Amino acid sequence: METIIAAVDRMKPFFEKVSNNPYLRAIRDGFVSCLPVILFSSLFILVACIPEIWDFKWDDYISGLLWQAYGYSMGILSLLMVATIAKSLTDNFNHKLPKLRQINPVSVMIVSIICFLLLSIEGVDKGIATEFMGTKGLLSAFVVAFTVPNIYKFFVGRGVTIKLPEEVPHYIAQTYADLIPLAVSITFFWVFSFVFKDVTGMLFGNWILELFKPLFQAADGYIGIALIYGAMAMFWFVGIHGPSIVEPAVTAIYIANIELNLQVVQAGGHATAILTHPTSYFVATLGGTGATLMFCAMCAFIAKSKQLRTVGRSSIIPVLFAVNEPIIFGAPIVLNPVLFVPFILAPIANVWLFKFFVDVLGMNAFSYILPWTTPGTIGLIVSTGFAKLSFILAPLLLVVDTVIYYPFFRAYDKQLVEREARVAAGEADDEGDVIEMAPAAKAEPKVEAKPVEVAAPKTEKKVLVLCASGATSSMLAKAIVKGAKAANAPVDSIAMAYGQHKDCITDYDLIVLAPQMASMFDELKHDCDEKGVPAATCSGKEYVGLTRDPAGALKFALENIK
Repeated sequence: METIIAAVDRMKPFFEKVSNNPYLRAIRDGFVSCLPVILFSSLFILVACIPEIWDFKWDDYISGLLWQAYGYSMGILSLLMVATIAKSLTDNFNHKLPKLRQINPVSVMIVSIICFLLLSIEGVDKGIATEFMGTKGLLSAFVVAFTVPNIYKFFVGRGVTIKLPEEVPHYIAQTYADLIPLAVSITFFWVFSFVFKDVTGMLFGNWILELFKPLFQAADGYIGIALIYGAMAMFWFVGIHGPSIVEPAVTAIYIANIELNLQVVQAGGHATAILTHPTSYFVATLGGTGATLMFCAMCAFIAKSKQLRTVGRSSIIPVLFAVNEPIIFGAPIVLNPVLFVPFILAPIANVWLFKFFVDVLGMNAFSYILPWTTPGTIGLIVSTGFAKLSFILAPLLLVVDTVIYYPFFRAYDKQLVEREARVAAGEADDEGDVIEMAPAAKAEPKVEAKPVEVAAPKTEKKVLVLCASGATSSMLAKAIVKGAKAANAPVDSIAMAYGQHKDCITDYDLIVLAPQMASMFDELKHDCDEKGVPAATCSGKEYVGLTRDPAGALKFALENIK
């Protein structure tokens, strides 16, 4: 076991490099930007479809209105994502380009939309294939969103632009500077579209779907889902935010499958596509990556060690809402050899059990999307359209996770009890290391260290806390606000997902990065240094401690601002 963990830890730099890949990050950022649209549209579908379970049908007019809201939100998702992904990739390129030679992200977004529409033209007299505006067009949206920024980068990075006299206002000069890469991008996709259709007899969107269909089918099998959700947990085990690496690669499958399942259910069929966002939210990561809900409950209510009992009780509420960083870093689970097996095995067992219920017992897979912070058992039942078997599966998953975690939990709890006993007897320090003293030596009297006070600022200070999704970061942000209120200090703090801060760095006096995004700290510090704003991060254990200590959180913020 130690050998396996050491090998995984040695690969951490490679994993971090993968997580920093600009194309994977662009997909992730694009999806995060469009997530409110997906959730918004899902609410209308829930209202339109769920009542039919109890044989209630809306009037055709009302039903049409509800589906209209869905069609013009989720129905144009690819059109939205081609713009947001292209912008994210452009921002990444600008990070490495000279300040006086930057790509115009708005121009890139507009051109990406045009190019995407060109790929969807069925013919001169037929117009655009609207079916590719929705989830069917996601793969072609990725291709366009990756290509257009690179075309801009080629020309802008080399200074190949139309230059106007200095007397021309900058905003007008910028318009002409964008003209060459704009023209090249649009011309390329315009020619490519009709040549491709003439040669293959099909639209690019259809062709790329057929190309990736075997991969989609393989990913939905037992081995595929085991690799996907096992990898998420494996990355998290070494302290890297696993979903940031894995989910961008399967986002297109997630979104396509959820709409496919909905269409099948509406047609009265059996929805069988396993890989969807709700599968991740409410099955594989029940309580967070590693399916830690029941482990946290055991820590909170039956642990004998003070450490696990304290961590469990303070973490149980966040974990109920799928924010499990407090237990991951507080237990800790990260790089803990005792908890390696259940942390990897529980998510795989959960998705295999879910697939068994769908494939063998005939339960419908997920057709609706709810926010990922919805408590897992509730999300599972509602997102399957209140499938009867979901009422059995939901508690069964909790039982399975309990059985998987329990022996490892007991072994780890016993270790901590023994360590705490040695510490209490003065035989070990707080980390469990043996204290050795010479026979004649006398212990020095313990001197209480006085807390270092940090003077409150005279003007208001703003602190931004970043993490992968804005959930873990909100815990520290709230602690800072609470500490500032208690100390009557003019300090405010908010949380965001990493990437949302790019255009507002100078609005803050300090930016703090949560530990699961530590691989992004060099980039963050580079951006902050350019703007003269301090950036900070800390270890997972320290971060969890700060979220529970408002005074300490305030002190941490003020010290780093200073």
